[in-house]
Amino acid sequence: MDSSTQSVKIVVCDAETGEVVRSGRAPHPEGTEVSAAAWWTAYQSAASTPGLLDDVEAIAVGGQQHGMVTLDEDGELVRDALLWNDTRSARDARDLVAELGGGQAWADATGTVPLASMTVTKLRWLARAEPESAKRVASVVLPHDYLTWELGGRSFAPVTDRGDASGTCYYDASKGEYRDDLVRLALGRSIELPRVADPAEIVGHTPDGIAIAAGTGDNMAAGLGLGLQSGSAVVSLGTSGTAFTRSATPTHEPSGTVAGFADATGAFLPLVCTLNGARNLVATAEVLGVTLDELARLALSAPAGSGGLVFLPFLEGERTPSLPEATGELVGLTLSSMKPANLARAAIEGVLWSLAYGVDVLRKQTGEISAITLTGGASQSEAVRRIATSVFGLPVVVTEAFESVAVGAARQAAWALTGELPEWRVPVAGRYEPTEADVAAADDLMGRYTEVLRAHFEVPDFSR
Repeated sequence: MDSSTQSVKIVVCDAETGEVVRSGRAPHPEGTEVSAAAWWTAYQSAASTPGLLDDVEAIAVGGQQHGMVTLDEDGELVRDALLWNDTRSARDARDLVAELGGGQAWADATGTVPLASMTVTKLRWLARAEPESAKRVASVVLPHDYLTWELGGRSFAPVTDRGDASGTCYYDASKGEYRDDLVRLALGRSIELPRVADPAEIVGHTPDGIAIAAGTGDNMAAGLGLGLQSGSAVVSLGTSGTAFTRSATPTHEPSGTVAGFADATGAFLPLVCTLNGARNLVATAEVLGVTLDELARLALSAPAGSGGLVFLPFLEGERTPSLPEATGELVGLTLSSMKPANLARAAIEGVLWSLAYGVDVLRKQTGEISAITLTGGASQSEAVRRIATSVFGLPVVVTEAFESVAVGAARQAAWALTGELPEWRVPVAGRYEPTEADVAAADDLMGRYTEVLRAHFEVPDFSR
């Protein structure tokens, strides 16, 4: 199961091959504040598809990270869940960072510096803004924890896994333990937290006898679904963007650029997240008065480097680097460069550069990254695929459109069922090898964009 912000997706996979044999889905309510009960209702709706769960032997949940689900002493919901994209706790994030002694103190404690998306900041918001509700809270679980608990008919105590727990900012994945002092710092007291299950553990069974695996966060499940290995990075480009890699050791990056998550296998999943993805391309197409297909054709007709145009794609602020108040920048306009084709390509280069910037930061934290797996809705554009090699300067494998989070959760379920993590084929749509010219273009573009970035904004210097 993939329980995302927008919907629940269920895929049934063959345990040996990973082939998707059946699927179902149902929408979630909109908004950044949603009753967790609505997710369970959506799951029941999707699961009611005739024959969907026939012969299913194991199930796992991949869920949206960071959401705060509050339960009282009777296990009932105290209030609607605050989701990862709810930013009302931005002030609380700043306060918590300062109170512990700065970003390095948080990076050392949990691997991640709190942002408004993280669960610990939502706990502080609850204590500050709704003290009466905060008093009723006996335990806090994450979205995937809640659904795992409901799948088991509440027959066992809530459980989580180290991957999703690492996104709370009160769990130290490097030591495998909760930081109760950070919970108390945020909420003012201790509460019950879900047990952290082993990656391949069967934590219970549904009332119908289906084994339930531990589940994990959506990024960790995507890593499983995409077969992520050390030395490569997944770049997902949709409405927003993420870049993450697998590391044997934890990261402790103090600026908040890299989230030092754990993965779903016992290793680590350092991740960067960008706010600006495909909507930048839609906006550029609107400015040029063309369709997205026409934008792609224009972009591919322009030279690498867009004739000197630099498009900083911060139309919605930015998270990596952390520039929430930033706006976009278009630099390098001349009579020769100000052409529709150059603008079209610069928009694509800019969006991809922001993720290449993130990959470069990851590389400095984790070691060499020598290949990119490109996925997400925008990766289906031929222009995005072909331009990616001249932005990353690395081999790029593009996946077909598939439910990588749900498939990753199914792979975890197969692991728990059989005792062995199966090798499943990742559906590949294309492989793109960079030429020498692409590598040179990527170096040039990274240099120009980074120079413009530092000239316009104050950002951490990761070159030191």
